[in-house]
Amino acid sequence: MGEHALITGPSLWALLPLLVYTVLVFRGAKTITATLAGVVVGFLLTGQTPASFSGMMRESLGSFLALIGLIIMLGGGLGAVLSETRVSHTIVHWIVEKVGVDNEKKGILALMFSSTIICALLGTLAGGNAMLAPIIIPIVASVGITPSTVGAVFQSSGETGLIWGPFTPPVIALMGVTGLTYWEMMKWAALPFGIIWLVVIYFVALKIQKDTKSWDKYEDVEPMKVQKPSAQEKRTTVVFVITFIALIAYGMITKQRTNYVPFVMITLALVTGIAGKIKFEKTLSTLTFGMGSMVSMFLLFIMFDLFIDMITLGDGFGALSEILLGLIENTGRIGLMLVGSFVGAFGVEGAAVAQINITHEMFAPAIKVMKLPMIMWAIALIAASRITSSVYPTANMVGQMGLARSKNLKAMLFAGWSVSAAALIYIVFWSFLGEKLFF
Repeated sequence: MGEHALITGPSLWALLPLLVYTVLVFRGAKTITATLAGVVVGFLLTGQTPASFSGMMRESLGSFLALIGLIIMLGGGLGAVLSETRVSHTIVHWIVEKVGVDNEKKGILALMFSSTIICALLGTLAGGNAMLAPIIIPIVASVGITPSTVGAVFQSSGETGLIWGPFTPPVIALMGVTGLTYWEMMKWAALPFGIIWLVVIYFVALKIQKDTKSWDKYEDVEPMKVQKPSAQEKRTTVVFVITFIALIAYGMITKQRTNYVPFVMITLALVTGIAGKIKFEKTLSTLTFGMGSMVSMFLLFIMFDLFIDMITLGDGFGALSEILLGLIENTGRIGLMLVGSFVGAFGVEGAAVAQINITHEMFAPAIKVMKLPMIMWAIALIAASRITSSVYPTANMVGQMGLARSKNLKAMLFAGWSVSAAALIYIVFWSFLGEKLFF
C-alpha cells in the first residue's frame, strides 16, 4: 500500500475496482475498458505512485496471466498457419464426410462436432466458428438447417471446445489456479460438463429446428459440399494431428505445466508449415501476423493482473471471504460449491480467464478453510467461465448469432438457459456426491 492509500486492509472497499469492472461490463463496455477503469480506481485507493505502479507492471509482465496472454497470441498465430495450410478445412471435410450430412439430424451433428473440435484446436470461440461458418453453413443449409439452429449450436458447441482443448486459455487458467493436471481437470470437471452441454444442445437444436424451419432459411446461400482436400493437404493434416497427439502425450507423461504450452504451439506451427511445404519465412510471417491480431488480449491480461494486485493489496477478497464463510457455515463444502458456481455464473462477467481468476480469488480463503478439493471446485470455475455468456445476451452470444446469420435472439437464450440449467443441476448433484466420495 502507498503512503497516500485511502484504505487499510482487509477492507471491502478494496473490492471497489471489481464493482466498477462488473458494472461497466454489464453495461456493455469492452472488457479492456472495464479492466483499465478498475486499475485506475485501485491505483487511487491503494495510494500508488508512478514509480510503484511501474514496478507492479514490470512484475505483471512475468505473471501467470501474462503467460496466458502470450498463449492466446500464439493461438492466433497457430490458427493462421492452420488456415494457410488448409488443415482446419481438411478436418471439417473429414467430419462432414464421416457424418454424411443428408438430413437435419446429421446436419446438427456435423455442426456440433466441427465447432467443438475447431474451437478446441484454435482456443477461440469467435475465431474458431468464424473460420468454420463459411465452410459448414452451405453444407447444412442444403438439408434445411436454419440460421437459428446454427447460432444455438455454434454457441454451446464452441464453448464446449474451449473447456476441452488442452491449450485453450480457459483450460490453462483453470489448471493454473487449481493445480490440476489436464487429465484430472477433464475427468472430474470438463468432460461431464461438456457432455451434458452437447447432449442437451442436440435436443434443443432439434426443437429450434422444428419451430423455425417454416420461416427461417438461408436465402442467399447456395448448397454445396466441402471442397475435397488435396493429397498434400491430407498429408499436412495427418502430420499436424500426429504431432499434436505426441506433444500432448509427452506433456501428460512428464507432467508438464503451463510453461510447456508456448513450446507446443510454436512447434505445431513450424511442423505444420514444413509439412505443408510453405517457405519457412512465410510460416513465420503467417504466425506473427496471426499473433498480431491478438495483441489487445495480451495487453488485457497485463492490465488484469494489475487489477487483481490492486484488490489483493487491500485484502478485499479476504474481507469478502469472512462474510461468505458466515453465510455458508451451516451448509459447509456443499454450500461453498453451489454459491461459487452461481456467483461465478451469474455475478461475474468478462473474459473467461478473468472470470476464472476472479471467482477463484473470491472464494480461495473459504476453500482453504473448508479444505474443498480442487477436483470438486474445478467444475464451479467452469460454470463461472462458461454459463455467463450463455444466459445473458453478451458479445459472445451476439457474435455467434451473427456468424450464423441469425436474428433470433430468443432461440439463443432458450438454448443458453437450457444447457446452463442442466449443468447447474449436475453441479448440485456432484456437490452432494463429492462430499460422500472424498470425505
